[in-house]
Amino acid sequence: MKHLEHTLTAQEPVRHENNIIPRIEANYENLTPLEKNIADFFIRKRPTGDLSAKSVAKQLYVSEASLSRFAQKCGYTGYREFLIYYKNGSLSTHSTPTSGHMNTVLHTYQELLNKSYSLIDEQQVQRIAQTLADKKHIYVYGRGSSGLVAMEMRIRFMRIGLNIEAITDTHIMQMNSVLLNPDCAVIGISVSAKTKEVLQSLVAAKRCGAFTMLMTAHVKPEFRNYCDEIMLFSVKEYLEHSKVISPQFPILVMVDVLFSELFSLDELRRETLHDYTLKMLKKNPES
Repeated sequence: MKHLEHTLTAQEPVRHENNIIPRIEANYENLTPLEKNIADFFIRKRPTGDLSAKSVAKQLYVSEASLSRFAQKCGYTGYREFLIYYKNGSLSTHSTPTSGHMNTVLHTYQELLNKSYSLIDEQQVQRIAQTLADKKHIYVYGRGSSGLVAMEMRIRFMRIGLNIEAITDTHIMQMNSVLLNPDCAVIGISVSAKTKEVLQSLVAAKRCGAFTMLMTAHVKPEFRNYCDEIMLFSVKEYLEHSKVISPQFPILVMVDVLFSELFSLDELRRETLHDYTLKMLKKNPES
């Protein structure tokens, strides 16, 4: 899944007490190795108790001046101000923006995430991941926003060694059936479960003996006739029309869950492949 990054500087005001951990994370790449060690201490351990500069410096084997420089890079005047905000808000789980619109967006995302927890079937995820790992070719069909998710799946899954292709053109979906056989898997994505081209292509894939799976927010009895698996994701009533919330969000949650399970099947090999592809991308940033 892609995230927007905003680099915060020391000159920017601290707007909310409980945004301190995201603020540290946003500035993480700007820190020196020693300062990253300090950041890790606050992000991962979430320490309490005596957090005075003297005590923390002793625990981390750093100078108090290093703590001050770390705090300044995170947007605070010094370690003392950093510590005030950390103690007041770092362990808070909810931020309350002043804008009602912001509240609506954040609460909707939280609701979708909570719904995702209830929809995840662990055994199904394991079953699908193993099937995909065993297939020689994987094709992902999607149009519009679902097509964007299909392309994201292609990029992510390819990095861990899967032979996967994203198809977003309806004519190619229809023609692709000539390439399908029992060694293939076809994943269709449709939020509304009404994208005829995707559904018809799944029917054709099933006739060819391919493993078929539909990712959708709505299920219909007839889907069982041509889908080996139906993976549900959460939805809001207006999500399909993308008025406020990106329709890709709940799908990408499930994609990440599936990616995590696939990664764990052969973790050492897939981690090596993933690191190698990232290394190649850094060598060739324009590719």
